[in-house]
Amino acid sequence: MQKKLQKFKLTGFKFEKMILGSIPPRVGGVKVYEANVARHEIILDLDLFYAGDCNLSFTMGAGVKGGIKDFQLQGTLRVVLKPLLSRMPLIGGLQIYFLNNPTIDFNLVGFVDILDLPGFSDLLRQLILEQVSSLMVLPNKLPVKLSKHVESEMLNVPEPEGVLRIHVIEAKNLMRKDIGILGKGKSDPYCVLNVGAQERRTQTIDNTVDPKWDYWCEAMVDSIEGQLVTIHVWDWDPGFPGSQNDDLLGRAAIDINTIAKKGEDDMWITLEQAKHGMVHVRFTWFVLTTNYSDLRAVLEETQMLQVTSMSTALLIIYVDSAKGLPQARTQSKPDPYLLLTVGRESQQTSVKKKTSDPVWEQGFNFLVNNPNADTLYLNFIDHKTGAGLGELTYNLCALSEKPNLCVNLQPFGLLKSGPQAKLTFSMHLRILKHYIPEAEDHISKLKRNDSELSTGSKRTISRESSLKSETESNVQEGTESLEQISVPLQSAVPPESQGNGLTHRTLTDTFSAGEAGLGRIQITLRYSVQRQRLIVVIHKIANLPLPSKDPSNIPDPYVKLYLLPGRSKESKRKTQVVKDNCNPVFDVTFEYVLSQGELHTQQLEVTVATQKQLFSGSNTMGQVLIDLGKFNLTQSNTFWFDLQPEVES
Repeated sequence: MQKKLQKFKLTGFKFEKMILGSIPPRVGGVKVYEANVARHEIILDLDLFYAGDCNLSFTMGAGVKGGIKDFQLQGTLRVVLKPLLSRMPLIGGLQIYFLNNPTIDFNLVGFVDILDLPGFSDLLRQLILEQVSSLMVLPNKLPVKLSKHVESEMLNVPEPEGVLRIHVIEAKNLMRKDIGILGKGKSDPYCVLNVGAQERRTQTIDNTVDPKWDYWCEAMVDSIEGQLVTIHVWDWDPGFPGSQNDDLLGRAAIDINTIAKKGEDDMWITLEQAKHGMVHVRFTWFVLTTNYSDLRAVLEETQMLQVTSMSTALLIIYVDSAKGLPQARTQSKPDPYLLLTVGRESQQTSVKKKTSDPVWEQGFNFLVNNPNADTLYLNFIDHKTGAGLGELTYNLCALSEKPNLCVNLQPFGLLKSGPQAKLTFSMHLRILKHYIPEAEDHISKLKRNDSELSTGSKRTISRESSLKSETESNVQEGTESLEQISVPLQSAVPPESQGNGLTHRTLTDTFSAGEAGLGRIQITLRYSVQRQRLIVVIHKIANLPLPSKDPSNIPDPYVKLYLLPGRSKESKRKTQVVKDNCNPVFDVTFEYVLSQGELHTQQLEVTVATQKQLFSGSNTMGQVLIDLGKFNLTQSNTFWFDLQPEVES
């Protein structure tokens, strides 16, 4: 904590006295699990409360003294007893951890409390919670070995049940926390998501109470039974670094178990601790498999999502020990630690003092973007000098040839190190796979008990083919030409849309200037459920008219889009200008973050304009108003629309 406080210019902070007191923690209730428990283990959940009489005193720079009293901690503590032995001590070891971040509170006393330093209490509380989280909040566990006959790997290797993908789409009707000039202020909202000790943060959207974040993240889940996704929505405000200057706009907690049972869930969540406000979140649950052929389906999905930070696999590493590391300084053994890197993420072991043969016995998890291309980098570093002691690289694709995609406790020689230097560690690769709800499995078994494999295969093929078709449509949207489409598309629109003044034609009518004589525009529309996006491709315009008074004045057309109702600046999209052309080709793709519910209430206003002032008072050449609720947009559809005269708003 002293090192972290130095980052906030609070040098000189030092704990002087730490008295834990005589009041022990209190256990309010105990839950023993019977279902989904291995034979060799016992799982207990304890409701832990601590409101003790500890007394912690500290000093800061310039002789400022203070202390912490009335320290309180509350949370659900899980204790796993494993393995069970047939001889004393009967239990081989313990794993102790909090399922979710515990609640921590305390009071400052002394001169620090009198001074009321801005944000110091919040900063101290944040650092204490970070220390507890890094020690024993999932995925971090506190292992306790009780028998020498038990391998350390059993207690220290991470055991995730799956990966939860989270898409924070938007929020609406949030509270207004910033005071405006006319009394109608707004907020600068952002979201903080927690799954155990894992924390993710969206970007801040300025000056709005209806933000659209379109933020994607993933979290490893070690226990679907008991773990929560907590969402806090904050209004950003400037202030003292590290302190909680921001105002809470609401919070929500979602049980991961309910999500995992469904496989996918798309929900609007009403925020607690708020007068009003909702947040729109989409969850996808992935189980872990050792079937490398499952990689293809999840790779196609991540490519379709067009989000580079998404993962397709999980790498579990157990670092046991190293031997024969060289000396970084003459006549002195090194203080080594190991830095592990996969993609953009790096983690490190603890530092071992004055040894060339460190024993770590630590486990790590890495989300892997693509195991066919990613590499594991291991670098040994001396803590005092920062000098390298050796390195090792391992291409993850090599695990595809190993039984069960794993390497169990093998020694590997090091590069740029001593001649006998070796690292002993384990690797387990797990492929992410969409979870099929149990209800579907149960129904399929009732229908045909003798074709369980074929039914499952059929579902997998169906999903893969749907992903493939969506991926292909993504690629083709920007490049479809008039000649490639020969199916009449009037049948894709319900009869009620025929009388709304919107005219779309089959693509065989290639020389018409439209009913109004203003030309036609070719547009592709599609809605991606997975990405919660409306995708609009502006292909081309045909047969724009020349001005009758000056036929030599050829227009410089461009297209601009707005979503209605509202016509907000955020919904404006605009193509490039094409100079001197009555038949411009754009092939430009635009996207809007929209929920399926909003899609049926929105209209898309498409306006063709020119940079040249062809007509008096306006540079608009034509307009189309598309009612999105009257189209089936789950599949990609391409239409020619007749341009109509501009409608005065």
